[in-house]
Parts: sequence; C-alpha cells; structure tokens
Amino acid sequence: MFKTAQVTPILKKHGLDANDLANYRPISNLNTISKMLERLVLTRIVPQVSSSPNFDVVQSAYRRHHSTETALLKITDDIFARFADHRSTILVALDQSAAFDCIDHTTLIRRLNHSFGVTGKTLNWISSYLESRSTFVRWKQVSSSVLPLETGVPQGSALGPLLFSLYIAPHSGVIRSLGINHHQYADDTQIYIAVSTTDLQVKVTQLENCTASVHAWLQINGLQLNPTKSEVIQFTATRGRDRVDDVTSLQVSNAAIKPSSTIKSLGVTLDRKLSFDAHVTNVCRLCYCHIRALRHVRESLPYDVARTVACSIIGSRLDYCNSLLAGTSKSNLVKLQRVQNTLARVINRQVKSDHITPVLKELHWLPIENRVTFKLATLAYNIKSTGQPVYLRELLSDYEPVRTLRSSSRRLLTVNVANTVLATRGFRHSAVAVWNSLPDSIRNSTNIHIFKRNVKTLLFNTAFAA
Repeated sequence: MFKTAQVTPILKKHGLDANDLANYRPISNLNTISKMLERLVLTRIVPQVSSSPNFDVVQSAYRRHHSTETALLKITDDIFARFADHRSTILVALDQSAAFDCIDHTTLIRRLNHSFGVTGKTLNWISSYLESRSTFVRWKQVSSSVLPLETGVPQGSALGPLLFSLYIAPHSGVIRSLGINHHQYADDTQIYIAVSTTDLQVKVTQLENCTASVHAWLQINGLQLNPTKSEVIQFTATRGRDRVDDVTSLQVSNAAIKPSSTIKSLGVTLDRKLSFDAHVTNVCRLCYCHIRALRHVRESLPYDVARTVACSIIGSRLDYCNSLLAGTSKSNLVKLQRVQNTLARVINRQVKSDHITPVLKELHWLPIENRVTFKLATLAYNIKSTGQPVYLRELLSDYEPVRTLRSSSRRLLTVNVANTVLATRGFRHSAVAVWNSLPDSIRNSTNIHIFKRNVKTLLFNTAFAA
C-alpha cells in the first residue's frame, strides 16, 4: 500500500502548452506514514553518502544548509566576478526529460554500493523500497488504471530525490573534467564559462563539447537530454560592452539554440545584465494578483488570519532569493516596497492616503531593503557556523591580523577587493559588507535564533528610528 503513488500532473512552467504532455511534471502523492518512514531512513543515509568523495559538492538539492538561493548566489557571484575582468559569461541551462522516471534500479543499487559504500541491510532495504512499486494518474475526477513501475524513483517522496542525486553524481565529474563551471539542483544542470573577444569561439566550442559529453553520459545511464527546452544566455555588463562579442547560437546536442534575453532559473528570472529588473517585475505582478484576491475576502478574515495568509502567500514571494537583490537599483527596491505597502494597507484596511510607516511598524515588518540585509546576515552566520555550503564558505575568509589585536576576537571577515562597483554585488562582497557592519555582540551570538532576533531588532530600530 505504501508503494502505490497517485500521480498529479503539474505544468513545469507557467504559460506552457497544456496539450503537450511533455510539459507536465509528474508529482507522486504518497501515503503520509510511508514518508515518515522514509525520513527516518534518510537521516541514516545522508551522513554516510555526504562524507564520500564521490558526493557532488555543487549539488544543492535536498541537502541541509543548501537551497535554490545558495545555488543562485554561487552562480551570480561567479558572473559578477567575470564582469570585473571585463568578460562575459555564457550559461546553458540543460533540461532533462522525465529524469526521475528513467532511473535504472540496478544501476542505482550498484552505484550506492560501489561509489557511496552503502551495504548490508541498508542496501537491501533500498532494494526493497524500489521493487514492486506501482502508480496511477489522477486528473481532476478521473483516475487511470494502476500500472507497475520498473524504473524511476517517486518525485514526491522524501527518499526519492536523494537517490536521484546520488544516481547522477558522476555526471558532475564529466562536466568538471572538461574545464566548465557548473551547478546542479536535482535535475536542473547549469553549465557556464567566462569568455572574451579573443577566445569566444574557443570557449563556445568547449561548451558544445561539454553538452555533447553530458548528453552521451545521460544516454548511457538511461536518461535523456532535451535540447529543445534547454536555454542559453550570455551575461554582459554595460561597461566594457565593446570588449565582448555576442554568441549567435550554441549547439546543444545537435540543436542550435539562440541566446535569450532572459531565462528563469530555479524560480528567479535572470537578465543579461543581472539587473533583476525582469525578476522584480514578475514578482510584483504575481504579488499584486494575490493581493487583489486577498482584498476580496479580507472582510471575512480575522486580523491574525489575514496577516498569516499575507505572510505565507505574498511575503514569502517577496523574500524568495531576495539576497540576490543586494546592490540592485533603487527603482527595483521601490517597486517591491510598494507591493509590501499595498499588502500592509489591505491587512489593516487603510486607504492609500494614510501614512504607511506606522502600519509597517505595527505589523513588525522590515522594509524590503532591510529584509535583503537580514537575509545576507543570516546566510553569513549559518555559513560561518556550519561551513555549509562549501562553495559559499570558500568565498568568505575569516580576518586574521598579523599581530594579536582586539579585532582578533570580533569574528570579522576579510574584505575582498573589487575592481568595479558592479562586482561588489557578488556574494563574496555583499555578505562581507553586511557581516562586518554588525555590532560585535550580534556577530558573537551563540546560536542562529538569538542572532536572527538581534539582527531583526537592530534593523527594525534603524528603519523606524524617526
């Protein structure tokens, strides 16, 4: 009974053709008790596999202290660093077809055993977990017949995503061996490389060879690259634009892909200049849509319920990956602040002419710019405390004075030198600036809960000092 999954088809991206079955992502709805059991097993397996040298360091999915935000921070930091060198970055977002459904169980068991040292009863339990699974599709009020699953792992399960990450772990080594930067989040693989006018064609060929090698590896392992849904973008700074040539097209598995002006990566819209103008516009449009819906039912909701709904549905969208907005234009921050102001007025049922500061203060909401600072400070504390994720910890180095000074105990970070103002928007600069600006007492907080409370209090008092 625990092995039967009800599959609910969900469109991968908004606006895709609903009549094309390839545009749907199959989400498996499983028994709750089975998920609890899987989580117990997960806590036993993760310490074992994460200590293996074969574990993919730049795989950010389903790992503690890793997220879509940390993945994007690493990618954008690399791009901003190349901007400082007057180089552009070509990024290819590779798309896989039905990746979770095509995993070969025999190959997975062999990989767990030989690459990650999973043996004995644990390996037997996982084998049993994969065997004799079945599924049926439910669409609205109609259900299909139940069919056996001979390949794949349940995408909506607790254990399945980790098994998928371990299955494609060698995939990272293929990319790295070709000298290409990359990052992965489950089946979303992004490869990128810095280019200049003198080596543009060489680097494009290098990228094309990498995509061909990735395609070959996936085919050998029963997976399939979808070149028609893969995307290419070239990030270029406004300054030094004349020193960089644009790539006209790039071959991804025998398909010529033309660069786009924007791509959506892990829920964030990235534009060519990394201005985040398009992302902010999309966030505002979606938030206003939810605010209008909330306004219709506001009279029927108690104050506490309305506030909870506002924070969970609209506030979470304003905060999603907002650390990427460090150093963005004032106009973008103003647009997002207008959204928060409108939401606050709906909750408190105030007219537009009323001053918004007392309302935000009553709700105890930090303004948008302060929320960005809060997120960066929290990330810096977690990274210093846990050392995770490794790819971000490598960007932050502890300040160590030559002589023993009072600053030795202040837990400061070394300030990285930036060649341009644009480069300071990278995580290695923005996080250090925020962290070093905090009072010593806050930086020396004993745990994350005390740290967050103290930082929020500091920012709140600063924002509403007047």
